[in-house]
Amino acid sequence: MKRVIAGAVAALLGLAGCTSGATPDPPPDTSHHPSQRAADPAELRAAAAATAKARSARVEAATTVGSSIELTSEGTLAWDDGLTGTLTITYTGGTLADTMRELGTTSMEARYLPDAYYARMGDEFAARAGGKHWVRYPWGDLDELGGVSGSYVSEQLRSATPDQSVTFLLAADEVSEVGAERVRGVDTTHYSATSQVSDLADTELRERLARAGVATQSVDIWVDERDLVVKKVEKGEAAAGELTQTAYYDDYGTEVSVEKPPAADTQGFQELLEQYGSGS
Repeated sequence: MKRVIAGAVAALLGLAGCTSGATPDPPPDTSHHPSQRAADPAELRAAAAATAKARSARVEAATTVGSSIELTSEGTLAWDDGLTGTLTITYTGGTLADTMRELGTTSMEARYLPDAYYARMGDEFAARAGGKHWVRYPWGDLDELGGVSGSYVSEQLRSATPDQSVTFLLAADEVSEVGAERVRGVDTTHYSATSQVSDLADTELRERLARAGVATQSVDIWVDERDLVVKKVEKGEAAAGELTQTAYYDDYGTEVSVEKPPAADTQGFQELLEQYGSGS
C-alpha cells in the first residue's frame, strides 16, 4: 500500500507542472514553408504586450513527459498578479497515470493560488493517505522538494500562461516567421524558435531553465490579428524527460475566481513526501 501512495506522490510532483483537453499535435514542420523569414522583433513585442495586458484566458491543452505522463487539461488561468486559476486534469497515459488509476483517480481539479498550487485527489486516495483530499504545494518550496525535478515543475508552472511563450521567442537568438496559417478558424501568424538554453538573451529565463535541467527548447506560437497568442507548441529536453506540450488559448480577459480549499481537508506535499516518499 505504501508503494502505491509513494507512486501517487511522485505522480503529483510530476503532474504539478503539466498545466497543459486537446489531442497533442505533432511538432510543426517549418523547414519547407515557402514564406518563412526572420521574424520582426517589433511584432513579437506587440504580442508580448497584448497577451500580458489581457491578464487571463481559457486554456485547452495536452502534455506528454517522456513515458511517464500523458494528460489533458482545461480551465482558466490569470497572470496579472502571479498565477491563479482552476484546471481539470485528466490522466490519459503513462506509468504515473497507471499509479493514479490504481488509487481510483482518473482526473483531478487543480487550483492555482498566490500561496500554493493545490491538487484535489479522489476519495480512495484520501482514505489511504490521511483522510484529506487536497494536496498543497507551496510555491517557494518546489525547488527544495524535488531538486532538478522540482525546478522543472516550477518552470513548467511558469510557462503555463501564453505570455511566457512570447518571452522565450524574444530571448532566442533566431526566430522565424513561418507564415500565415489558420488555427481553429482564426487567421494567425506562425512564429518559431529553437534555442540552446545557454544562448538565451534573457538572464532570468536562462537561469530558470538551466536549474530545471533543460538544455534545448523549441517554441512555436500562433498569433491572431489582435496580437494575442491562440496556440503554442513547446518541446524540450530535460532531466525529467522529453516534454511536448500543445496549448490553445481563447476567451481572453475572462473572469477568474479561485476559492482556497478548506484547511481541514488539506495536507502538505512535504508531509506526504516524508510519510510515503521512500515507498517502503
